[in-house]
Amino acid sequence: MASGNEEGALWSIMGYLLSGLLIWGGLGWAADHWLGTHFFVLIGMLLGGGASMYLVWLRFGRGSTGSNPK
Repeated sequence: MASGNEEGALWSIMGYLLSGLLIWGGLGWAADHWLGTHFFVLIGMLLGGGASMYLVWLRFGRGSTGSNPK
């Protein structure tokens, strides 16, 4: 079973991933609706998914490689 700190990290990761998809996918949907196209929602979701995975990597995934600055 996950400890409190690990559980909080899991919820943060889920929040990053869902918010990236929803926000950028929503912007893509709005662009599609406004311009009469059908591909910006896909571009927005791909961009949001990639950006949110990058943010998760920056926040949680870099680990401790090299020196430990204080």
